Amino acid sequence: MSILFTYIKELVQVREHTNEPLRGTAMDELPSIKNAYLYVEDGRIVDYGSMDDLHPHPAEEVYNCENQIIAPGYVDSHTHLVFAATREKEFEDRIHGLSYEEIAARGGGILNSAAKLADMSEDELYLQAQDRLKQLIAMGTTAIEIKSGYGLSVESEIKILRVVKRLKNENYIPIKATFLGAHAIPLAFKDDRKAYLDLIVNEMLPVIGEENLADYIDVFCEKNYFKVDEMLRVIEAGSAYGLKAKVHVNQFNAIGAIDAAVKAGAVSVDHLEVMTTADYESLADSNTIATALPSCSFFLGLDYAPVNEMIDKNTAVALATDYNPGSTPSGNMNFVFSLACIKMKMTPQRAFNAMTVNAAHAMGLQDEVGSISRGKKAHLLFFKDIDSIAAVPYHFGHSIIDRVLVNGHHIQD
Repeated sequence: MSILFTYIKELVQVREHTNEPLRGTAMDELPSIKNAYLYVEDGRIVDYGSMDDLHPHPAEEVYNCENQIIAPGYVDSHTHLVFAATREKEFEDRIHGLSYEEIAARGGGILNSAAKLADMSEDELYLQAQDRLKQLIAMGTTAIEIKSGYGLSVESEIKILRVVKRLKNENYIPIKATFLGAHAIPLAFKDDRKAYLDLIVNEMLPVIGEENLADYIDVFCEKNYFKVDEMLRVIEAGSAYGLKAKVHVNQFNAIGAIDAAVKAGAVSVDHLEVMTTADYESLADSNTIATALPSCSFFLGLDYAPVNEMIDKNTAVALATDYNPGSTPSGNMNFVFSLACIKMKMTPQRAFNAMTVNAAHAMGLQDEVGSISRGKKAHLLFFKDIDSIAAVPYHFGHSIIDRVLVNGHHIQD
């Protein structure tokens, strides 16, 4: 199918090249074309420009978009979309004063989710995850990373990743799978953490490699979870199977994980609510993307990642949801956009760049999604009756997206 969109009020995030993530002052630039056209063929962006320069295109369908802003879809580079059950009781526990760490120490948190997931079939997990994914697409997410980590056993971790592979095969949107066996120490190994690490390295990873179940490997490197040397062991083991690292660091404490992850070649370091001078220096000018998760800070009442300080130190910053049943039961990127502007004091331009171009780099999808560029997938968001992209974070708690276009032909109202 070929489609020509004409008289677009504003075509946002127009870039000829996105070979490198955006840093420093480049994060302040959000190029656009007013009174624009956009030509899509076979699910790909073929041409765009000012209506003054429009030349004939063999379009099967033509749409007049004179009152609409069109932008690339959101890229969510950090989620835990596959889980068995929600955790409202822990939500109430936090209201009564317990911290996330205190709940985890009582057997809640990740271990709670793992216990529930062990009893659920792959088909049930798949149907739940499929429904969640469709909801996220309708809210504008057009590429997503999904982690395991709520299994903590060979059988359950593989079950999660097989569900993610089934979602990939549905071809809704681009999906990347991340193996997060090192999410917590299961109760059966509480007195022998080395044995659990051996299980990850010697039993889980070989199956994941054989079945091609993951693109990345992750570790929750934090006090009371996994130490820096343990993180490095898991990263190294994953690299033998072609898995690059995307790791959880600095959510509650700074323990040297950022410097170690950057030196190990991590694609991204995620959370970053607690930062030191040394952490900033390790990330500055590095190839590692700093991914902030403001919905998690909102839900748990944590400090927000100091993203503007990172940007000012020439670090490439991305934004993601951290969608999961314990600390962020929301996959709404529109809300992330609002939090980034309201709570983290990012300009709409910086935030949108972090949710598109840089988030695509955090998933290795910079050649496929994240901008209006020739050859990229036509994953597009349509906004009607707004004056600028700043209206999206302004309307916090709402999705003001009029339509979502996926692969150039799948329009959801």
